[in-house]
Amino acid sequence: MSGPRNQENNRIKAGPYQDLFIYYLKGRLKRENRMFQENFIGNWEEENDSILFFSSAANRQIEKLLHRQPQLQYVDSYQMTYQHWLGEAYSTFEHGKFRIMPPWEMTDAMAGGFSDKLAIILDPGLVFGTGTHPTTRDCLEALELASRSIHFSTVLDLGTGTGLLALAAARLGSRRTVGVDLNLLAAKTAKNNVGLNQLEDRVVIARGRAEDMIAYRADLVIANIHYDVMQHLINSRGFLAKKHFILSGLMRSEAKAIVGRLAGQPVKILKQWTHDGIWHTFYGKTEQKG
Repeated sequence: MSGPRNQENNRIKAGPYQDLFIYYLKGRLKRENRMFQENFIGNWEEENDSILFFSSAANRQIEKLLHRQPQLQYVDSYQMTYQHWLGEAYSTFEHGKFRIMPPWEMTDAMAGGFSDKLAIILDPGLVFGTGTHPTTRDCLEALELASRSIHFSTVLDLGTGTGLLALAAARLGSRRTVGVDLNLLAAKTAKNNVGLNQLEDRVVIARGRAEDMIAYRADLVIANIHYDVMQHLINSRGFLAKKHFILSGLMRSEAKAIVGRLAGQPVKILKQWTHDGIWHTFYGKTEQKG
């Protein structure tokens, strides 16, 4: 994502910020030419909620905002560490072919690349999705499996979040990957990560609804996304036009329902991952006619 945080060269090892100052408001912000000072990090919008993030206290800025935009209602404010917000201590890790690392842990030696791993620089910003969740790791494994068995030159990543899976697809050989997320802050974060990895010529990030983007032509579609959205995606013509698919982010009852829906479609599940009897991921193909 854009902002002063990307201009800092002296980031601490724990992350890009030491503390986050978070303000929870009811209502959506109206855009203004200059809304906040340089300590503003971003705004996470969820339905009719706005969650504003600052790198230092911003009580006065919030007071002025509420005065200018009376449609907003103050709910609460919090102060927590960056790691507390992410829910984990995010650090460099390896999974399968990939080495995923935050930019604040990069060294000159790392910048030169690795002969044994596919390197991905990932700055999650304020967005969840560092690659440590079981469904994300299973998607990485599914991508590796797909890269060994098929040739995919185009990939569609729905609910891209930080852009990790879109970047992984590009590292595995996709010439054109489109990552889609409805949340503006997530789309900005993913776009920033594309730049960090210098993959602008192969990965494009778009803000939009997965249901509106499923018709995009691609060899492989990845949907690590809410069940409420996925149940509609798999019934669409756009989904059935894809040669292969990766579906994830599903809990046990949701996964069972998806399997039931797919049973009536011309598709075949090639492999399934399950973690702790809770999280489910599917890799499969459609039965193409002709």
